Amino acid sequence: MSDKNEAWPTEIRLKNDKKTLVVCFDTGESHDYTAEYLRVCSPSAEVQGHSASQKKTVPGKRDVGIMKIEPVGNYAVRIHFDDLHNSGIFSWSYFLELAHERDKHWGGYLKDLEEKGLSRDR
Repeated sequence: MSDKNEAWPTEIRLKNDKKTLVVCFDTGESHDYTAEYLRVCSPSAEVQGHSASQKKTVPGKRDVGIMKIEPVGNYAVRIHFDDLHNSGIFSWSYFLELAHERDKHWGGYLKDLEEKGLSRDR
């Protein structure tokens, strides 16, 4: 059961380029997420690990696309990326976290790439 104060998606739309996902919420918020950002911040154990020390930095995803999106219950979606990654379950609250804390997530990712000598291109 959903908390009545929790934002609820009213639209989830994949743009024609298959590289941008738009999520609109009943709060009036609307956010665009690049496929690359969603892929490198996937909530999957493969990316996040089972603890902070196990978190992986995933390089080479600048051109990743989204093949399909499928509902998971009434609380999330599973995104199928064209690199065949599909194990992350993106909850509505996680979409909002990714939108509201974009600088933290994206900046941390870019910093990790640099520190590890990795690239967004490969």
